[in-house]
Amino acid sequence: MKMGIDARFLGPKTGGGGIGRYVAELTKHLQELPFQNDVELFLKQANFHECKITSPRFHKTMADMHWYGVKEQLLMPDIIKQSGVRLMHYPHWNVPIFSKVPFIVTVHDLILLDHKRSARTSTQSQLIHGIKYAMFRLVLEHAIYKSKAIITVSEHAKERILHYFNVPKEKITVIPNGLTKPVPAKAVRLSDHSIYAPYFLYAGNAYPHKNIELILKAFALMQHQNPHVQVVIAGKRDIFSMQLEKTARGLNIHPERLRFVDHPNDDLLARLYQDAHAFLFPSLLEGFGIPPLEALQHGTPVIAANVRPMTDILKDAAHYVDPHDPKDLASAMLAHLKDPSILARRLPFADELFDRYTWQNAAIATKEVYDRVLKTL
Repeated sequence: MKMGIDARFLGPKTGGGGIGRYVAELTKHLQELPFQNDVELFLKQANFHECKITSPRFHKTMADMHWYGVKEQLLMPDIIKQSGVRLMHYPHWNVPIFSKVPFIVTVHDLILLDHKRSARTSTQSQLIHGIKYAMFRLVLEHAIYKSKAIITVSEHAKERILHYFNVPKEKITVIPNGLTKPVPAKAVRLSDHSIYAPYFLYAGNAYPHKNIELILKAFALMQHQNPHVQVVIAGKRDIFSMQLEKTARGLNIHPERLRFVDHPNDDLLARLYQDAHAFLFPSLLEGFGIPPLEALQHGTPVIAANVRPMTDILKDAAHYVDPHDPKDLASAMLAHLKDPSILARRLPFADELFDRYTWQNAAIATKEVYDRVLKTL
């Protein structure tokens, strides 16, 4: 019985660092497993050739349309129908509501429901944003209630799904994300980016729920005691990061002390991770949270928000702070500057995490969900 995977998010360049990586790694490692049925991967033109086929059971079909739009809802059902697949896996909640093909969906998080500020943040008019949010709720509810099975990435994410939606808990399978083998830090000169040690690093997007303002407020409290320390924020330069620059000016943080790195490539990101004094991750909400695990892979200590799922994922490998208290974060940063061994003592606890969170494990568990649902069709 032929099945399909909506792989249009595949790759960080096309789908972004989170879902893009999830789709790329999952499709790569699924091909290493024995499939008795054929699998069709639906891709955009931008990542069609980026997707490497290594299994004779896997094939590619062009579905060159963006997600979250009317075109996706109207055209994807016909493309899926013509392919002859009997089961689809959508790696995100953007399921075409008019498709009659049974499906499995991955719901990474419900941040747009949990964090109202993130849901309201938009550059569009209030009317347009309201219409799009209503469509989001419609498509999400369809994905949750009509799916044959739901995959999510943490126990906390599962609990949030059950909090908002009346579905049997047995319908949801928790499959943690994996970790990609770290890229060795090559001879990248951070001085070319006006970055100098010691510095504290944050990597990821700058959405409101990421709580990066806490980093700025904490740094404002300690910057005069440590005139040579920098904070580096690596990620997409957008309206949210520009707002952070405005916040930093209001806190009288000198521009030389705060560095934004736009879309760092793998080599630069590896160097940033490896040379950072510590990695800061004050996010209020996450489905899983890969960046702090990446930092730990590079041997960099992590200071994270004392919230779930971070405490579940990182366990004893990180130092936790109150995500609403800049003084608590500033205190942790100052303590680490004074005695780096305080946080370094936690690094050995990360070894067991690296064995647990692998894409091989994620692929095996995902295929088990496929096989279980296929038997019911």
